[in-house]
Amino acid sequence: MNRWNIPEWLEREVIERDGCCVYCGVKFTGQSKSRRDRPSWEHIINDERIITLQNIVRCCIGCNASKGTKNLVDWLESTYCRTRGITRASVAVVIRSALVSSASKEVAVQ
Repeated sequence: MNRWNIPEWLEREVIERDGCCVYCGVKFTGQSKSRRDRPSWEHIINDERIITLQNIVRCCIGCNASKGTKNLVDWLESTYCRTRGITRASVAVVIRSALVSSASKEVAVQ
């Protein structure tokens, strides 16, 4: 288990799935000196108790720092995302799935 309580098996699966930032698409090169090209762990839904393949992803340090604790939908409308061309359509499949899941939960609550 790592310091974020992500089990080793889940870490391996996420690393295999997310070879690039799930938000901006920058490829993780492994030996990069640029923070932009280095991966960081991200909870799509900002709840560290949700440790699932659907909620744990890898994204670049820049996207992670920008998103912080913001709600995914709100963050996707931010200046950071607009400037970098990050949209609902451009993000990785796992993020699009989270958006669909989030939208269906909102409809169920209403």
